[in-house]
Amino acid sequence: MIKIHSKTLSDLEFPTICAHVSDLCTTEKGKAKALKLAPQRTVEKTHFALNQTQEYIKSQYEEQPIPNHGFDAIDHELKMLQIEDFTLELGSFRKISGLSATANAHLVFFKKFREIYPILYETVCDTEYTTEIVDEINKVIDRFGEIRDDASPLLQQTRTAINQVRGKINSSFAAALSQYSGYGYLDDIRESIVDNVRVLAVTAMHRRKVKGSILGNSKTGSIVYIQPEATMQHQRELNNLQYEEKEEIKRILKALTTFIRPFQELLKEYQRLLSIIDVISAKAKYAKKLNATLPKISEDRELHLKDAYHPLLLLNNKKRKEKTFPQDISLDENNRIIVISGPNAGGKSITLKTVGLLQVMLQSGLLIPVHEYSRFSFFDKILTDIGDNQSIENHLSTYSYRLKNMNYFLRKCDEHTLFLIDEFGTGSDPELGGALAETFLEVFYERGSYGIITTHYANLKMMANETDAITNANMLFDASTLEPLYKLHLGEAGSSFTFEVAQKNGIPYSLINRSKKKVERGKIRFDKSIADLQKERSKLAKTTTSLKEKEQQAGKRQQDLDKINARIQDKLESYQELYDSNQRLIYLGQKLNDLSEKFFTNKKKKELMDELYKVVQIENSKRKKQNARQKRIEKSKAAAIKREAEKKVEVIRQEKKTEKYKKQKKEEAKPKVALKIGDRVRLPDGRAVGSIDDIEKGKAIVNYGMFTTNVDVDKLELVQPAKK
Repeated sequence: MIKIHSKTLSDLEFPTICAHVSDLCTTEKGKAKALKLAPQRTVEKTHFALNQTQEYIKSQYEEQPIPNHGFDAIDHELKMLQIEDFTLELGSFRKISGLSATANAHLVFFKKFREIYPILYETVCDTEYTTEIVDEINKVIDRFGEIRDDASPLLQQTRTAINQVRGKINSSFAAALSQYSGYGYLDDIRESIVDNVRVLAVTAMHRRKVKGSILGNSKTGSIVYIQPEATMQHQRELNNLQYEEKEEIKRILKALTTFIRPFQELLKEYQRLLSIIDVISAKAKYAKKLNATLPKISEDRELHLKDAYHPLLLLNNKKRKEKTFPQDISLDENNRIIVISGPNAGGKSITLKTVGLLQVMLQSGLLIPVHEYSRFSFFDKILTDIGDNQSIENHLSTYSYRLKNMNYFLRKCDEHTLFLIDEFGTGSDPELGGALAETFLEVFYERGSYGIITTHYANLKMMANETDAITNANMLFDASTLEPLYKLHLGEAGSSFTFEVAQKNGIPYSLINRSKKKVERGKIRFDKSIADLQKERSKLAKTTTSLKEKEQQAGKRQQDLDKINARIQDKLESYQELYDSNQRLIYLGQKLNDLSEKFFTNKKKKELMDELYKVVQIENSKRKKQNARQKRIEKSKAAAIKREAEKKVEVIRQEKKTEKYKKQKKEEAKPKVALKIGDRVRLPDGRAVGSIDDIEKGKAIVNYGMFTTNVDVDKLELVQPAKK
C-alpha cells in the first residue's frame, strides 16, 4: 500500500501543481477534485490513472474527439430532493437534463470507440445509461427552458383560453381607443401600461367622460390612466385563467420532481463521473503546457531521469523567457544514494526537488516533463526534509525539528522508500552533527533505501567515496567566474569554494588569509584538492567542446573536398573519353587520307572499295552487337546523361545569374559618390581609367590620354578622388 505523507507533498510544492491543474478544469466539481489530487494507493491504480491521461492526450489526434464534458453542479438540487413534497424550480430541471444528456453522450461515445479508448471505457462502463430523465424533462420543458404548452391537456386548454381572452382584450381596447380618440378626450400619447394592463391616457379635464376604472395618473396630474370598461370584464377573466395556469404548472413540476427523485444516486454518479473526466482533461492540458510524456515504468527498483525539468521552474522561466536547464539523474541497485555537494546557489536543492516532485506527480497520474526514454519505478514511501522548519508554536529549533524528522525517517525507512534531504546534518556543531548525519546515512544504506541528499560535510563526501552504491555528485561551476552551470555531475564531490566565493565578493584577501589559518590545514588541502579537480574538469569540458567543434569543421571541410574530388574525377573521365574518341577519329581520317592519295595515283576503284570495306569491317568488329531493346536503353541512358548535364549547366547558369544579381544589388546599395572635375574614374565593366575634364548637365568629359569621351555621370565609377 502506497502512502505518502502530506508534509512530503507540501515540501515538494505539489499543492501548487494541483492548483495549476485545477485552473485548467471547466467545472466547479472538477476544480475541487483537482485540488485534492494525491498519489494513488496502489501500483495498479497508478497505472490506470496514467493511462487515462495518456488516452485523453491521444484523443486530440483522433478523427472522433471526446465530447464536451461541461455541466452545472446540482448539489443543491440533490439536497432538496431529499425533502419530501419539495418541488424543484424550472432552472433546476434544465441543469439535471444537461447533466444527464452529457453523461449519456460520454457513455455512448466510449462504448462505441472502446478499442481506441479502452481505459476511459473502463472508467465509465459501470455507470448506468438511461434516457428516461432527459425524455421526461423534454416532455415538460422545451429547448428554451420554458414549460411546453402540451405538458398536460389542462395546461394546453388553459393557454388556448388565455390567448383567446387576450385577443378579446386587444379588440375591445382598440375600439375604446378609437372612440375616445375621436372625441378628443385622449392625450397625445393616447395609451400606456400600468401594472401590466393597457390603459387610456385621458386628459384630466375629460376623465369623468370616459367609462372605466382609474389605475393612476401622471406626476403632473395632467393625464389620468383609465382602463376602459369594455376590457375590465375580459381582464378579470384573464386573471382567473392565469391563476389556473400557475397552479397547473406547479402540479406539473411537482409530478416531474416526484419522477426525478428515485434517480438521485444515478445523478450523483453522473456528476462524479463527469468531474473525473474534467480532471483527466485538465491533466492532459497541463501535460501539453509542460510538453510532458509518460516515461517507461519499470518493475525493477530504478530511477533514470533524462532531460528532467522542474515543472514550476519551467513554467516560470517560460513566462520570463529564460532558459531552464534539464538534469540527468540515475538511481539503481548499484547506485542507491547520491550525495550532492558544492557551493550554494548552484541548483542542489532544485535538483533534489525535481526528483521528488516528478516522482509524486507520476504516482498521482500526471505526465511529467522528461525524455520519453526515462525510466521510473514506484515507491511506497517518499520522505523529505527540505527547508527551514523552525517552529515557534512548538518551541522547536531548526535542529530539534530535523532530529524529530530523522527519528521519523529511521522508523519508516525501508527498501521501498525514497528519501530526499536538503542540507543533511546542518544546525549543530559541524564535527558532532556531521558524525550523527553519517550514522543516519549508514542506517538508510543498510536498509536498502534509495535517496538523494545535499551537504557540505566532508565526512559524508568521504563516506560516499568509500561505500559501494553511494555516489558523490556536484553541481558544475565555471572555474574562472564561479558562476553556476546548473548541471549535475556524478562521480566527484564538490568544493564549497568558500574562500574563492568570498574573494569574488570583495572580501579583503588579508581577512581571507587570516581565516585560512584558523582552519585545519588538512581540511583546506582537502577542499582545495576538490576545487582543483572541479577546475580541471571545467577546463577539460571546454577543451572537449572545442575539439568537437574543430572535428565538426574538419568533417565539413572533408565533405567539401570529397565533392570537389568527385567533380574533378568526373571531368577527367569525360576528358579521357573525349580524347579516346578524337584519337579514333584522327586515325580514321588519316586512313581515309592515305586511301585518297593512293586512289589519286593509281585510279584503281576496286582496290579502293576493298580497302574501305576492310576499314569498315575493322571498326564494326569493335562495336558491340545490340538488339533493338539494348539500343533503346543505350539511347535513353544517353538522353538521361544529356538531361543531367543540361540541368547542371542550368544550375550553374542560375548561380551565376544570382551572383550577378547580388553583385548588382550590392553595387546599387553602395552610396553614390558625387563626382567632380579631376576625379579618376572608369566604366563599371571597363579597365581603362581616365580623369574628368568637365561636367555639364549630367554628362562628364573623360580624358583617357589618347582620346576623350562624353559619358553619363551615373554610369561612371570612382577610382581615385582628385588631389586637393
